[in-house]
Amino acid sequence: MSRSIVRQSKFRHVFGQAAKAEQTYDDIRVSKVTWDSSFCAVNPKFLAVIVESSGGGAILALALSKTGRLDKNYPLVVGHTGPVLDIDWCPHDDNILASGSEDCTAMVWQIPDHVPVRPLTEPIVTLEGHSKRVGVVSWHPTGRNILLTAGSDNLIIIWNVGTGEPLISMDNHPDLIYSVSWNRNGSLFCTTCKDRRLRVCDPRRREVVAERLAPHEGIRPMRAIFTREGNIFTTGFTRMSQRELGLWDPTNFDEPIVLLEMDTSNGVLLPFYDPDTNIVYLCGKGDSSIRYFEITDEPPYVHYISTYSSKEPQRGMGFMPKRGLDVSKCEIARLYKLHERKCEPIMMTVPRKSDLFQDDLYPDTAGPEPALEPEEWLEGRDADPVLVSLRGGYVPPKSRELKVAKKNVLDSRPATRRSVSSVSSRDGSGLPGFQLHRS
Repeated sequence: MSRSIVRQSKFRHVFGQAAKAEQTYDDIRVSKVTWDSSFCAVNPKFLAVIVESSGGGAILALALSKTGRLDKNYPLVVGHTGPVLDIDWCPHDDNILASGSEDCTAMVWQIPDHVPVRPLTEPIVTLEGHSKRVGVVSWHPTGRNILLTAGSDNLIIIWNVGTGEPLISMDNHPDLIYSVSWNRNGSLFCTTCKDRRLRVCDPRRREVVAERLAPHEGIRPMRAIFTREGNIFTTGFTRMSQRELGLWDPTNFDEPIVLLEMDTSNGVLLPFYDPDTNIVYLCGKGDSSIRYFEITDEPPYVHYISTYSSKEPQRGMGFMPKRGLDVSKCEIARLYKLHERKCEPIMMTVPRKSDLFQDDLYPDTAGPEPALEPEEWLEGRDADPVLVSLRGGYVPPKSRELKVAKKNVLDSRPATRRSVSSVSSRDGSGLPGFQLHRS
């Protein structure tokens, strides 16, 4: 009898452990902007944090190996004239970072592998199309150079950053957009909005294909992410301001698959999802704990695993892609927790006695090769991520330089903008219709 009570799962024992003091990043002045973004983005090469700065917005982009106390003169990424609200690393090139700001622009940056001598002020391309602040930036999961931005003008624009031109513009939202999440192959995305609706959008048809009013009845901000199976995981608040999580089938929004009340804290729950293990990590702004759940296809569908607790509250959180993890230590996730003045890695591991590669913990995962070109995606093609094996640890390809293509849609413009002149001075060919080539 007892055997049927204990659920069989290889992730029943996932342990969170904070990095040692010498492996943290100290003296980082995390931004005090009140926007509900994660303030932190991380990939196998770099840690990026939105930091305090006078006169404009600044991003700290550090090599992962630069642990310890930060030199107070360390060069920042400074090009925005207003506070930076959101950042996202390109999944297909670990040196490319996108940022959105209160100055109504999004910018795309190439972060050098070496420590820069002076602050980085020249983006590769400046994306100007929003009339109000840009609060969300999100790269397409499988298409090269495709970036989504969402602004407080309730507009969603999808760009080809290789040419600097907008591909698609959608104005289906009547109010502020809180979050955007692509599905696995980038054919759809879901949004949460201040009008309390959860929407599933088809960008190429420029329409909302499904929506649900008030998946959570409270008026506080919601978050939503697509799962690997195509369901939507949401976090929000009840009418009594209790925090709540939900799982929804977008083909039938009438009833939730699961709706689960959690606690009465008022911090927005940021969900970080690992499609390889189907585990979602919930990090509340201002919480000092990280809760994690496994999503399965049998009741109760969302299984609580455990909670990682610490003494200090988190200002934000970064989530490492699978290829940045240490497979020799059975590490299945790593989160980068922002404190008031530092960033602390937290490793999630599944203890195993064997030293051999654990196939069941590490299925092939999304690699850095894009599956589609922007033109193919725009014409209606879809493709799943190109997978790589983590056996033997992930070895990144050589650093790829952004080559500027000769075709340039902005040639006719006067070269007074910084983004234009910076590229042309390096390459003589104007703004980046860039292709990514291996060097």
